[in-house]
Amino acid sequence: MKRVGKYEMGRTIGEGTFAKVKFAVDTDTGRAVAIKVLAKSTILKHKMVHQVRLSGTHIRWFVVPLLCIIECFEQIKREISIMKIVRHPNIVRLHEVLASQTKIYIILELVTGGELFDRIVHKGKLPEHEARKYFQQLIDAVDYCHSKGVFHRDLKPENLLLDSIGNVKVSDFGLSALPQQGVGLLHTTCGTPNYLAPEVLGNEGYDGSAADLWSCGVILFVLMAGYLPFDETDLPTLYKKIMAAEFSFPSWFSPGAKLLIKQILDPKPSTRIRMEGIRNDAWFKENYVSIRCGEDEEVSLDDINAVFNDIEDQFVTEQAASNDNGPLIMNAFEMITLSQGLDLSALFDRQQEYVKRQTRFVSRVPAKTIIETIAAVAESMGLKVHSQNYKMRLEGVASNRLGQFAVVLEVYEVAPSLFMTDVRKVAGDTLEYHKFYKRLCSKLEHLIWKPTADRGSRSALLRTTTC
Repeated sequence: MKRVGKYEMGRTIGEGTFAKVKFAVDTDTGRAVAIKVLAKSTILKHKMVHQVRLSGTHIRWFVVPLLCIIECFEQIKREISIMKIVRHPNIVRLHEVLASQTKIYIILELVTGGELFDRIVHKGKLPEHEARKYFQQLIDAVDYCHSKGVFHRDLKPENLLLDSIGNVKVSDFGLSALPQQGVGLLHTTCGTPNYLAPEVLGNEGYDGSAADLWSCGVILFVLMAGYLPFDETDLPTLYKKIMAAEFSFPSWFSPGAKLLIKQILDPKPSTRIRMEGIRNDAWFKENYVSIRCGEDEEVSLDDINAVFNDIEDQFVTEQAASNDNGPLIMNAFEMITLSQGLDLSALFDRQQEYVKRQTRFVSRVPAKTIIETIAAVAESMGLKVHSQNYKMRLEGVASNRLGQFAVVLEVYEVAPSLFMTDVRKVAGDTLEYHKFYKRLCSKLEHLIWKPTADRGSRSALLRTTTC
């Protein structure tokens, strides 16, 4: 375990290019939180190498690093500041920001229900009433952001989390525009191609609010259809269809849903339905429960300014505990929190062919055997394996050949001779990741433990862990 200030950090629950997200507990209050950990050197190294390669000239080599440092930290500071400003029940809450000499720690609300994308993969298309509920909550959150002058610009199911009772929580404000940047038209082309509004693909500038609403329309279509309205293997064809809003509705869409989506996915932003129009739409208003935020909280950005001004007397104390002799031990509190909002039956139901939703499994074979077996299976699948102690990273080329596919696996001891392997996506398409996980589990069936005899043990474990 590692302790940062008053927070005791446990397992890694997410990982990306710049950051890891750790489960943690506030030792003062006992509250479970998520901590996003950013290594300052990693951020600068990635950004500076990328920018120097793009500069294409030795004359600018000494100028670019300084510009990169400023730009990179401003980008991170922008994301953190936005998350501090937007405080809504359907937006992931940022509690505080800490820093050491080498790292930045962002303390976030712990959201335990997974991504909305996982629910779509698990269930396929959602019932209309369920899709409408998620869409209503998304619109509430986006409307609130726009009222603060904040435009998300990367809305998609992967950035919509679910809490333990199934409510939407918008996350990942890394591409957002701050209020002072939102005056007039925006010009940066950013976001995920399938969810981009037509005007974002042009060079004439766009209204952030209208572009976000287009993305919301695509999300609603995906929730109800189980697939994307615009989905082509090559980008030119994809962009052509987006620009023309060329798509068709499945037969099961109701007339009300079709009408609303058609008005949102209008390729002309000047005639596209606005937020007020969506809220007044008859289909949208059905069973709608308004979310009241109460009075706006007074938000201080002092902790953020202290972090990015490198004020040394504000640096947090770090205490690390080494555990090189075996896998990390997961405590009971962490296991209970891990199980909140999750369907645990797949681990124990012999009728299940594979774990459909939760990308983790338990095993009774030794941790070292688990690691060695996974490494051999991964290599047979054509993946590169990087292993250290009881954690490994598997890397390969994405199926579309346009980028990298990577996952990280980590083995934890959850009880004597009982180990949980946590598998999570780091890079690549989420749907491709789900297919990979299914294939991986099919090759590890002899490792995955499915108890059949001791029902008492089963009940006890159901209360503490998940698959």
